[in-house]
Amino acid sequence: MEVMIVSSSDEVAQVAADILRDMLLHKPACVLGLATGSTPIALYGELVHRYQQGEISLREVQTFNLDEYLGLQPKSRLSYRRFMSEHLFAHTDIEADNIHFPECAAEQDPRTVGPGYEWAISNAGGIDLQVLGIGANGHIGFNEPSSSLGSRTRVKALAPRTLQDNSKLLRDDETQPEMAITMGIGTIMDARRILLLATGEHKAAAVAGAVEGAISAMHPASVLQAHQRVRVIVDEAAASQLQLREYYQWVRRKNDSIASQHGGSADDDPWFHKTVEDLD
Repeated sequence: MEVMIVSSSDEVAQVAADILRDMLLHKPACVLGLATGSTPIALYGELVHRYQQGEISLREVQTFNLDEYLGLQPKSRLSYRRFMSEHLFAHTDIEADNIHFPECAAEQDPRTVGPGYEWAISNAGGIDLQVLGIGANGHIGFNEPSSSLGSRTRVKALAPRTLQDNSKLLRDDETQPEMAITMGIGTIMDARRILLLATGEHKAAAVAGAVEGAISAMHPASVLQAHQRVRVIVDEAAASQLQLREYYQWVRRKNDSIASQHGGSADDDPWFHKTVEDLD
């Protein structure tokens, strides 16, 4: 796990966008796992800006979103499909057929959605880079505390803390959905590379538990410690409870020194070197 502590939430977005750009350069037809929530909004804004500047293209990309509320219409203001369209998809050249959500049609049994979504991810070749946020209770996707560390895409009831946090975005005439369909922790861990973003002091305890705590189903993000290629990008506020802050910053300086000596392109970055899973 590589921990990158930067000065501000804007810099979190910029550094994350650099990594996404390098992924697109390394593999234009890559498969991206995407997250919703307040933290990725700045990242998506930065990607839209870079697309408009001609720096990146999403034309060959396939995307799989982590989750979607159960029982909402795709055009609902609260739906994650609408969120992604407003913040990213509608402003780039991504093909509509390459966008995927774990949605459940009105007449469909939601219990059948998970296996189908797992098949679609596998059929696309697996996720090359998964973007994650983290909940204040340590959840990733909607995998709430006590979720199985080997879980797959499924229906999940949301925890009271998550409902409380998300309800702040509601209008007076809206009701907070209480269930969602989410990629499982095992599904997330299958991604070849994972990028976890967090900003703000209210995420500091969750970040500390994910990076330095014991691996436990009670803190789902802690499982990322067992993944081969995870980058955690946090601002100083979100890093405030990390015990080894100075060490992580020292490591980053050393890594930057190596990159400056040997080149900083995607092909030179060990994070993008092929793994067994990358090989055809």
